[in-house]
Amino acid sequence: MKTLVEHLSQYAEYHRDRRNIATHFVGIPLIVLAVAELLSRPGLEVAGLWLSPAALVAAAAAIFYLRLDLRYGLLMSVLLLLSLWFGAALAVQSTALWLSVGVALFVVGWIIQFVGHYYEGRKPAFVDDLMGLLVGPLFVAAELGFLLGLRKDIERAVEERAGPTCIRSKNALA
Repeated sequence: MKTLVEHLSQYAEYHRDRRNIATHFVGIPLIVLAVAELLSRPGLEVAGLWLSPAALVAAAAAIFYLRLDLRYGLLMSVLLLLSLWFGAALAVQSTALWLSVGVALFVVGWIIQFVGHYYEGRKPAFVDDLMGLLVGPLFVAAELGFLLGLRKDIERAVEERAGPTCIRSKNALA
């Protein structure tokens, strides 16, 4: 299994333009919420917990994140639990509301992602490696931590491998 730095660095190679990273702060959470919501049906309540395909996917993702790094794993687990709560709340609503909200979040999230990749001048990471779909939310959490001055050792290691973030000019894309 790759290390945290290896996963973040590989993903970061596709995300060095600050505008692209900024779009990911909006697009990825929307997509995660959409997936949690859309996979919350079918489901059933057991001992106050909503059990659904979303819960299974979130549990597998949480295990992956925890194996990579305890601190990020705990943060991602909390974020996944919040997403599951959101999904469960909408799963019990009418089918029209559940489906329209889920599809809208998913489509808008991906549109925002592709706008960011237009700025980047590069395809999304998941096109070359499907693990990018799982690493993306972790990347956003890590980038937020870096902006807050946290985990500087990880940030330095990622930038050593992927290069610094910048704003690319149109000439750089040619």
